[in-house]
Amino acid sequence: MPGRVNFSAIFDDVPYAQMLSKNQELFIRNMHSRTNIGVRLDYYMRLVQKTILNHTDPVTSLFTSPLPGFTDHAWVRDNVYAVHAVWGLALAYKKNADFDEDRAKCHELEQTCVKVMRSLLQCFMRQSHKVEAFKKTQLPKDALHAKYSARNWNTVVGDNEWGHLQIDAISLYLLSLAQMTASGMQIIFTLDEVAFVQNLVFYIEHAYRIPDYGIWERGDKTNHGVTELNASSIGMAKAALQALNDLDLFGAYGSPNSVIHVMIDEIQQCQAVLKSLLPRESYSKETDAALLSIISYPAFALEDCTQISTTRATIMNKLQGRYGCRRFLRDGYKTPREDPNRLYYEPHELQQFENIECEWPLFFCYFILDGFFSNNKSQVQYYRERLEEIVITSENGLKLVPELYAVPSNLVDEEIACPHSQTRVAAGSIPFLWAQSLYVLTCLIEEGFIQAAELDPLNRRLSTEKRPDTVVQVVVLAEDEEMKEKLAAQGIEVELLKNVEPFIVQPAHVLGRLFSQLGRSTKMKLSGRMSTDVGLLSTSKMYNVQDRILVFTPQFLDWQRFYLTHDVNILIDTMKAELFYVKTSWNVPGRPLVVMVFSNVMISS
Repeated sequence: MPGRVNFSAIFDDVPYAQMLSKNQELFIRNMHSRTNIGVRLDYYMRLVQKTILNHTDPVTSLFTSPLPGFTDHAWVRDNVYAVHAVWGLALAYKKNADFDEDRAKCHELEQTCVKVMRSLLQCFMRQSHKVEAFKKTQLPKDALHAKYSARNWNTVVGDNEWGHLQIDAISLYLLSLAQMTASGMQIIFTLDEVAFVQNLVFYIEHAYRIPDYGIWERGDKTNHGVTELNASSIGMAKAALQALNDLDLFGAYGSPNSVIHVMIDEIQQCQAVLKSLLPRESYSKETDAALLSIISYPAFALEDCTQISTTRATIMNKLQGRYGCRRFLRDGYKTPREDPNRLYYEPHELQQFENIECEWPLFFCYFILDGFFSNNKSQVQYYRERLEEIVITSENGLKLVPELYAVPSNLVDEEIACPHSQTRVAAGSIPFLWAQSLYVLTCLIEEGFIQAAELDPLNRRLSTEKRPDTVVQVVVLAEDEEMKEKLAAQGIEVELLKNVEPFIVQPAHVLGRLFSQLGRSTKMKLSGRMSTDVGLLSTSKMYNVQDRILVFTPQFLDWQRFYLTHDVNILIDTMKAELFYVKTSWNVPGRPLVVMVFSNVMISS
């Protein structure tokens, strides 16, 4: 069988090309001509290869760090964001492949995504003992590490040598895992891995009450390593929990054993705390540009359009500059006045960083993506123009997004006197993989190679769409004939508890025990969910367990848990409050079903 002719190699040979007649040359070129789409995709393939994939380790495929002294360190968050561009380009090739060569590139990109995500999973699974310990203690020393060796998946620093407790990083990984799985990728291979992911859900489900070091790894604004509740971490955890709920990690080849389950009351708890925090990031940070990642792509963690607009406007007004956005007010990182030999600041030193904080082009990428998802063309155009002014063009014509822009040391006084007046210089990593990846996504969407919706196959972007009013369905059952007759005497016709087949009615603590069995693995010494408490939202769903339909009574009706349940007046007030809570908090498909079983014990007074 004759081999395929490499025409590009022919045309690289100038003397040979000159030997061809003009008509012959045009004929051969037309045979191998690419559409404009193909040519542009090849440019982005080259851009991704040179600026992103060149930083991967050949064994693990994890992205290494360009920072001196950290060259083999792979940060979880940076790796996940970096692979988003690879995923986006794979989607573009899948839609627009002209030749077998293009389909091969699509396959290569998809498998790169799978390998990166699986390498991160392997890093986590090697620390399964920490997942088990953290579920019990929620202490920073028991947290999964925030970075690993890009060479061999091992840890690179000790438990107490870095701010490892970063809920947002693990949540971002889980969110991306869910979205990529929904797009058709097979990332999880075995039920042991399913069990581990289920335990990662239990790891992050209490994010609303776990202070962590946050997205910038240093804790509170003074960098003293003090953990705080961070809105960006809570929002990312909420998004991950929603994305994974009832998701089959084996995709089209799965079974009930490969489905992830989430206690939806934990999602609502995250929502309540997040709503009370925004537009603040934390106790010490008035706001933070990192919140862009939860009000829009990739998390889409908010349903309230007003709160989204308020948070976006706060970031624009307080943090936006000519070269990007400051991370937060009085951020001393890489400023001329920062002491590079000292990791932490004293509180009184923060004022010296005011108006000279470094500006990050990364956040212009977030604004552009936000504009695409919100269909705000003017926002896209404005930030695209601003971004193109500050990206750096390399010698070979590639666009590079730097980590940040800093005020030169000799212009500090002038910048303080007149903010945003001085020309800044690019500093840090060039390119900055996190920003470079989002930049590639903005370009792919802008040129029409992919639609913004393709990056969100789980439709999280629709969270702000108006929903119909929730109708709470209430079922009242009598425990025995005597109770049924008493209710009938009051004109209330109910059914007996034992006559509701095929439904099986159980108290809430049974559901708690069922959840405690999820994710159990003797091989990894994982025990599943620690708490057996169950919220009202979780008991308002029907569950299919081994071909049996189970429904559960609310936990507040369990008179054995607390003696106040015997007080009928308190019980009635509790019922009213809980039903209102279900009506206002229900955020999953279908109608909630609240099952109440009345007994003589409850009304004996």
